[in-house]
Amino acid sequence: MDNRLQLLTEWIRHFPGLENASPEPVAGDASFRRYFRVWQQQNGQSQPLIVMDAPPEHEDCRPFLAIARHWHQHGIAVPDIKAENLEQGFLLLEDLGDQLMLPAVTADNADALYRQALQELARIAPLGDPAGYPLPPYDEALLDREMALFPDWLLEQHLELKLDNQDRALLDTAFGLLRESALAQPVVTVHRDYHSRNLLIREPQAAPGVIDFQDAVRGPVTYDAVSLLKDCYVRWPESTIRQWLEHYRQLTLDAGLHRADADTFRQWFDLMGLQRHLKAAGIFARLAIRDGKTGYLADIPRTVSYIRDASARQPAFRHFHEWLCTTVIPRIEERIGAVPQPENQPS
Repeated sequence: MDNRLQLLTEWIRHFPGLENASPEPVAGDASFRRYFRVWQQQNGQSQPLIVMDAPPEHEDCRPFLAIARHWHQHGIAVPDIKAENLEQGFLLLEDLGDQLMLPAVTADNADALYRQALQELARIAPLGDPAGYPLPPYDEALLDREMALFPDWLLEQHLELKLDNQDRALLDTAFGLLRESALAQPVVTVHRDYHSRNLLIREPQAAPGVIDFQDAVRGPVTYDAVSLLKDCYVRWPESTIRQWLEHYRQLTLDAGLHRADADTFRQWFDLMGLQRHLKAAGIFARLAIRDGKTGYLADIPRTVSYIRDASARQPAFRHFHEWLCTTVIPRIEERIGAVPQPENQPS
């Protein structure tokens, strides 16, 4: 048993009904956090709970705690906090189950699941800051740091492309346009990673369980819709995405979060998607290079296909689009795998 697991086991065994608990590993995420399931014995019944192991030198649990408590009070299905030990980096949480949305979604249930997820998202967006924890702004510096992951980790380190001054100027122009669009959007509470691997199906409840929310910020109204509808792990037909996006536009319009018509909202959505997918492609490369999590490389071609298709619809990104198609995508297909072909999309 590793040292942290031993400390975690000793900690949870102090709680009633957990005196003999043996933590069982459950699927983790792309961070340093680990998760374990334990069974609490009460009145002859066994109740599952989740223990989070978040090493304090790598992870700060305070944002997670503040956001979880605030959102839980407002009816969002995030895990209830049962106990905490910030010094050691251990949290005891309600168990929302194992049924992630991604493996459960099918052509038959997708419309219902995605509309439920969008309705929950429209309940998160208008929430204020947690008590004692003002959500950080999705500001210029954060947007720039995220977009820089694309050239720094994917292009230069993983694909070993040599970027000259012209390439960098082209990227700088594209990044500037994306930054300007993101900062011009109405500001809401943003989960920042709201997608099919962070949503849990909890039948018979309609609303999904929501996890991995500790990086929430105040930012653009379309950001989380991009995360969900242009998911890096699954791709839906363009016509379906448009229908779901219009549903979300109406929900957030009715909530008073913006005044955008369908065309404006779609433009925001497309440009926000470019920003997010540049970041995500860079993060997947970083996870492989720095953390040895090479499984994420398989998601890069799909993620870059979103960048290609969105940039094709934007006249201001014509030069970027041509460079992506002639320089970057061939190297991705050589080093990683085939990039999905573009769909015949409506304009």
